[in-house]
Amino acid sequence: MNDNNGPVNHHSSPYHVPVLFYETLEALQVKPEGIYVDCTFGGGGHSRGILDKLGAEGKLIAFDHDADAIRNIPEDERVVFVANNFRHIQRFLRLHGFAKVDGVLADLGVSSHQFDEGDRGFSTRFEGPLDMRMDQRQENTASSILKKYTEQQLHKLFEQYGEVTNSKTLAKQIVQQRTSSPLQTIAQLKSLISPVVKGNPNKYLAQVFQALRIEVNDEMGALKEMLEQIPGVLKPGGRAAIITFHSLEDRLVKNFFRNGNFDAQDENPLSNDEPVRELKIITKKPIIASADEVKRNPRSRSAKLRVAERK
Repeated sequence: MNDNNGPVNHHSSPYHVPVLFYETLEALQVKPEGIYVDCTFGGGGHSRGILDKLGAEGKLIAFDHDADAIRNIPEDERVVFVANNFRHIQRFLRLHGFAKVDGVLADLGVSSHQFDEGDRGFSTRFEGPLDMRMDQRQENTASSILKKYTEQQLHKLFEQYGEVTNSKTLAKQIVQQRTSSPLQTIAQLKSLISPVVKGNPNKYLAQVFQALRIEVNDEMGALKEMLEQIPGVLKPGGRAAIITFHSLEDRLVKNFFRNGNFDAQDENPLSNDEPVRELKIITKKPIIASADEVKRNPRSRSAKLRVAERK
């Protein structure tokens, strides 16, 4: 997914080009002696940027439940690697003796590496199994979801997470055909849904795959759980910087930073229900990639960075 023509900052690796790299580091205001969490270590691009700013006393706790990411951990005694989902952030921070931290970063984009590995089932470009699990230890795969979900569940899933225009028709096609067609591989799924594909086939398939990936990995559930723990893990003045790539994710972050919950707040002037705000919003509007970055790395086009500070 990366466009490797043109300059890429020295912190990137072929594994994954970190988006909004400088903007994120600036937002975190890294202190040399601080303790920071990278919820989505991946290729370690953002993490290396944080480590460059940390002194000998600083610490970086890096979370990633994708076993492939372990290969990217730098040999650095300041790094504590947690091979688990960031939805368990508070538990693992306590386990490692960190009650509060100075900053939390999460880049919710799927790494370019995962899109380029055919055998993981994330990419529409390669043949491979319908897997899509970030964490190979979990049971649910894209194949099992396609086989067991009801027509209504599939309709809702493709509509909400993939914004597929004809999600109802797509769900019906899958349910009608799945009994007679195996749904083990990417080619089998493409073949089964080909009669109902609308518009640009590449874009359509990308939306279908995105919806399945979000569901397989319970990405929205994990994000909600992590956000709810942020006020409890940040020191006063500590910052959270979250990069999203999907409108649903961005809405969850925006509402939580603003209201401490996931509902859009009623703008009723007569309402006395003032929500308890533990976070102060630093970015009134999300920070987006510059034209230069979008040119170098087209994936950054949909990235939005929101930042909040613990009061």
